[in-house]
Amino acid sequence: MLGEMLEPKVYFDRLAEELGKLDLAALATLSDWLYDAWEHRRWVFVCGNGGSAATANHLAQDLAKGVIREEDLRTDRRRGFRSVSLAANISWFSALGNDMGYDQVFVQQLANYGSSGDVLIAISGSGNSPNILGAVEWANSHGLKTYGLTGFDGGKLKQIQQAGLHVPLDDMEMVESIHSCVCHWLVDDLRARIYRTGRYAASAWGTR
Repeated sequence: MLGEMLEPKVYFDRLAEELGKLDLAALATLSDWLYDAWEHRRWVFVCGNGGSAATANHLAQDLAKGVIREEDLRTDRRRGFRSVSLAANISWFSALGNDMGYDQVFVQQLANYGSSGDVLIAISGSGNSPNILGAVEWANSHGLKTYGLTGFDGGKLKQIQQAGLHVPLDDMEMVESIHSCVCHWLVDDLRARIYRTGRYAASAWGTR
């Protein structure tokens, strides 16, 4: 791993370099999908294993609470995101893993919750986790939008997802760090879209 070999400054310089290589058009696609899901009251599902499960939980929580301002949530002036991490319900997750197999822990939840037009964000560094692939295949066949966050060579997920952001690094820690940065940017971008602030402000639109 890069962190084993590089001094801190060199490591973080490399991280900044890799962030600078991101496909910003692919990232904009996900922001568009999520904004559309918010507008039309669609569900956003997120899944991942290990560190990617933590990222899935974090993103789902940030969408549900972090995008809409607290005063608006309290007064119902703006609706929050309908977002859920399929890695978060440990009772259901472990029951499915124990009774049906680990490859079923996401797809069976999705089959209960998912509908055409919803969004599935699948996070997998390798792109080859069977439970992730099963969920994406189910979503593709049931009218959901599927978006992958991948690393390494992208694996099979990169081939079957409808859209995605690929971090072509053979370093899981750095891949996961970049995925986390991406998710934080999404939350800020969506808040700006909804409230028409920053680059989405009326004054900014007037110059376009």
